[in-house]
Formats: sequence, C-alpha cells, structure tokens
Amino acid sequence: MLKIQEIREIIRLIDQSSIEEFLYEHDGVKVHMKKPNGSVPVEAVAKAAVVEPAPVAVVKEAAPQMEAAPAVPETKPAEAPKQETVKAENLHKITSPMVGTFYAAPSPDAAPYVKTGDKVKPDTVVCIIEAMKLFNEIEAEVNGEIVEILVQNGQLVEYGQPLFLVKTE
Repeated sequence: MLKIQEIREIIRLIDQSSIEEFLYEHDGVKVHMKKPNGSVPVEAVAKAAVVEPAPVAVVKEAAPQMEAAPAVPETKPAEAPKQETVKAENLHKITSPMVGTFYAAPSPDAAPYVKTGDKVKPDTVVCIIEAMKLFNEIEAEVNGEIVEILVQNGQLVEYGQPLFLVKTE
C-alpha cells in the first residue's frame, strides 16, 4: 500500500512533467491521474522558466485567456533555445537521463561533486538525480572542464534537460 507521502511525490512529479495521464496498479491499489489539456503547457512553461520576470508576464497576460495562453508558450521556448545554442555551440551538454530531483552533492552538508572550472573525466560523478527514492549518480561521459551549471540544487529536472555545459578537451 502506498503511503500518503509517496502519493504526494508522485502527484508532484507528474504535475511538473509533460506526462498527461498516469495509471498505477499494485495489490488491489489503483492510482489514476489525468491532467486537463488546456492548462498543461502554460504551467509547464511558467515552472520551467526560472527567471523571475517570466511569471510576472504570465500573470499580467492571464486576464485575456484566449489570446495570452497561446502567446506565452510560443515566445518563451523560442527565446530559450536561441540563447542556449549561442552559448553551447562548441560545448558538450550533460543531460538528465530521467525525470527527478537534481542534487549537486551527495548529502546536504557535503561539498558539491563539481563546480564551475573543475576538470572532469568520463567517469567523474557530477551530480545525483533522485527518482522515486532511488539516487542515480550521473557521470560526465567526456574529458573537459565544467563551464556552466544549468540547474540549481533541489530543482526538478526533465528527461533530456541539460544540466551542465562542458568544454571538451
């Protein structure tokens, strides 16, 4: 039987992912979640944008719902990849292999695995991704130098989301 905390964690992960429907059955327990179609893109874009002015723009434009909702998702994804490709032209991206919570250190009181400027090898652990109480070590997979850390400690990450930029050697 699932504990209430586990159910809350599942709800939080599903809510912040692009999954629209989720069904779990085990030993007579059935959990079924389904997102409404209309609000998913706006929420996903607003949560994915870490910059503070972005939510303000969403709130201001939310009054005329028919026009503002489609306009916000179209402009924000178009801007983010342009900035990212300019920065990452000659850089390797270390991406998240799963949906989960990003942790920069092995424990809250420990030093982070890597910092900007650190040299890494293919087997160097750069972070941990927690998914459903399982902690998965993520390795650099390349020789190089950490140029930028793209996510914050404790942040939820999506499958394929860039975590680090590495200048390869």
